[in-house]
Amino acid sequence: MEIPHPTKEVGESIYGETKVFPDYQAEDGEAYLGFVHGITHESSVSLVAVLMGIRAVKKGFDSTLYFFGIGSLNCLATRGMPTIGAEIFPGMRNENTMLERFIREGGKVYACRLGLSLHGAREEDLMDGVIPCHPLDMQDAMIEYSRKGAIINTTWMF
Repeated sequence: MEIPHPTKEVGESIYGETKVFPDYQAEDGEAYLGFVHGITHESSVSLVAVLMGIRAVKKGFDSTLYFFGIGSLNCLATRGMPTIGAEIFPGMRNENTMLERFIREGGKVYACRLGLSLHGAREEDLMDGVIPCHPLDMQDAMIEYSRKGAIINTTWMF
């Protein structure tokens, strides 16, 4: 028995375009905080978290990303192979490129010093605009943004 081949051509969509929820925009003073604990380029967790942060900025939210644990490595300016900034495979530095865009568009980025230290990374290795923070800041950041009524999105990857 032969399995029929797709009836659609390359470039055609196989999905509907109906958006289920309204395209909400931020109201005055609304904030977004994303906590990111994802391994750089080994999963989509970190990249999707940054893309969600960019979307929050575009919607008008006061947007912040807080990288902790191994997620802090996403913020290193020294990533690259065979040299800093180079990509040995396409997309190797996607997180860096999107983080630069997030910062350029008005987002704020924090990286936990403990997360950096666990992997031998230094504060001076951080991308421009990334703010190093104390390990005890994580809980206080959550409290601060919670008191603001912020949307808080937490990602986690082992």
